[in-house]
Amino acid sequence: MSDPAPAAPAGPALRAAGLSHSYGDLPVLRSIDLELPAGGTLAVLGPNGAGKSTLLRIVSTLLRPTAGSIALYGHELPREAWKLRGRIGFLGHQPLLYRDLGARENLDFHGKLFGLDGAGAERADELLDRVGLAHRAATRVDEMSAGMVKRLAVCRALLHEPDLLVLDEPLANLDPAGAEVVAPLLGPAPGRTRVIVTHDVEAALEQADRVLGLHRDGSVAFEIAAAEVDPATAREIYSERAGAVR
Repeated sequence: MSDPAPAAPAGPALRAAGLSHSYGDLPVLRSIDLELPAGGTLAVLGPNGAGKSTLLRIVSTLLRPTAGSIALYGHELPREAWKLRGRIGFLGHQPLLYRDLGARENLDFHGKLFGLDGAGAERADELLDRVGLAHRAATRVDEMSAGMVKRLAVCRALLHEPDLLVLDEPLANLDPAGAEVVAPLLGPAPGRTRVIVTHDVEAALEQADRVLGLHRDGSVAFEIAAAEVDPATAREIYSERAGAVR
């Protein structure tokens, strides 16, 4: 018997062409072109106001682009967003937790949204233990510190074992011990694709396969393989001078 034919290469996890967004008359993203293979990591760099969080909200199906096209795993947004939401884990500046519910109650609620059964309960217990919140499972969110809330938000984002992790400053509000616990959970994993916004240029280049740099006006400074980016050049986009150049 002959060997089976090799599997066809998987399409990109993310593909965007001319992707743009404006809030009223204010453009915040200008004609973004990029492609990220499944299992890869894209780091997004740029100064405040460059449209980084807007881009992540579009990738997470939370915001419709004004112009251009974007597809995740071959499904076009926003038309086929419903096919993708169960495959995306989003960790943004807002924790997306119910403040009057306890830690475990929040995870149980989100587990039901994703159709998780008993395995979801086991996953919730495992994640709470991993982030050091097992002993605070009954604590209401509004009684938690900012760092505890962030760790619980990490659990929420990972609960359904998403294929695509969309992370906006994922270690913000964490002390060094908390960051040390959380970072491995959000790191590379087999089959996991990641899009990360960060101001830490060195960490971004170390973790990423590709890097997207945005000017302050939302235009593209560079979109290139991480190995080809010089850290000093990447940091230039944060200067006032670079931010004014389109």
